[in-house]
Formats: sequence, structure tokens, C-alpha cells
Amino acid sequence: MKTPLNEKSSTEDIRQRFDSDVERFSNLDTGQASTIDAPLSMELITQAALAASPSPSRILDLGCGAGNNTLKLLQSLPAGNQAPACDLLDLSAPMLERARERVTAESPASELTTWHGDLREQDLPENSYDIIIAAAVLHHLREDDDWTRTFQKIYALLKPGGSLWVSDLVTQEHPAIHELMWSRYGHYLEGHGGPEYRDSVFAYIEKEDSPRPVTYQLDLMRQVGFTQVDILHKNSTFAAYGGIKPT
Repeated sequence: MKTPLNEKSSTEDIRQRFDSDVERFSNLDTGQASTIDAPLSMELITQAALAASPSPSRILDLGCGAGNNTLKLLQSLPAGNQAPACDLLDLSAPMLERARERVTAESPASELTTWHGDLREQDLPENSYDIIIAAAVLHHLREDDDWTRTFQKIYALLKPGGSLWVSDLVTQEHPAIHELMWSRYGHYLEGHGGPEYRDSVFAYIEKEDSPRPVTYQLDLMRQVGFTQVDILHKNSTFAAYGGIKPT
């Protein structure tokens, strides 16, 4: 990325864009069209979360958007399991309201709490969550300290034995491989909407996002305390991965 981190979109800029883009994030079957393998990654992180915690009592969906990942997890619960309490957090009030409506319709008996704002500024309860999902949200973090503090906070929110599962835009460590993978991503986008669509997606990524390699994030997970980390899937510039907090 060429744009300096301090010149990237502000949190308020990001909120405004998502406020006006609710419908694009409301399709459980396809996920986001601009994301490679979105349905597969959504399935993998929710299934891995339930494999690690088969009977969760409370989950947190960070940057929940319109609620796709929470819905997928609720639909994947083993037969007979009671639905967990669901905490939904998002910068965008319209996104959060859509997520609340959809999750309530899917599981009207489950306890639902919404958090409107930035994870870094919310007073979320520590040692409370069996599962935390972060889909297409961490790539908005900026400096190394920002990444470290955020991962430390997520770790503190989890119960012992709880797990974090991420699907996100990523970069690569080697410059030539980075260029190769982003070229492949460009071809993918062009196949969806032509050169103009490709250029528009690349333009808002350049303005808004600051992704890091999967390797960077797995190392950071271990640094803050996760003892078991895994990559579930990686295709070009997108990956699904996670970590489990020791008991």
C-alpha cells in the first residue's frame, strides 16, 4: 500500500461508507462479492468456532455488518443446542440494526446485545466470550501498536478456552509474491465486474484499508497469549484463521 497510514480513511470516514452500503452485506449465501471465497471462509470460521466450543454460551461478532457470520454460526449449532447469547458490534448504526433484525428473526429466544462503535473504545466484559468472530474488520487497524493493543483486548475478552476466528483481507511478506497475489485478485475482480469494478475496489482498499500478512497476525496471536493458532484457508489476498486461548 502506498498511502501513508496516517492519511488513510478515518474511523468516521469508514462508518459513513458502511452506513450507505447495508444491502451489499446482507446476503448469507454469497457474502461480499469483492471477497474471494467469502461463503467458504464464513462456513469455515463458524464451523471451526463450534468445533472448539461446541456449546457456546456467549459469542461476540466484531464488525458484524448485517450479521451474516452470527447467522451462519446459529444455523450451524448442533441439534438440540441452546442458542448462545449474541453480542453484535459495529461502527455503523444501520448495519447494526439490520444485524439485530436478522439475528432476532433467526433466534428470537436468544439474548442479544448490540454495541455501536469502535471495538477499541467499547467497555466490553472481559473473560466473557466463548467465541469471537472478526470478519473483514481487522484490516482497518493501522500502526503496530494499534494491532497489538487490539489483539490484547480481544484475548482479554475471551473466556479461558475461548477462541478467535478471523476472515480477512491479507498481504504477503515477500514483495514479489505480494504483487503476484494482488494481480490474481485483480483478475478475480475484473471477472466479476470488469476493469472499472476492479479499479474501484482497489481504490477504496488503498484509501481505507491497511491489511497485514497472516504470518504477522498469527505471530501476534501467540505474542498476546494464544497457544494454538491455525490457518483454515487462504486464497490469494484473503484468508481464514484463528486461535484458542488456553484454559
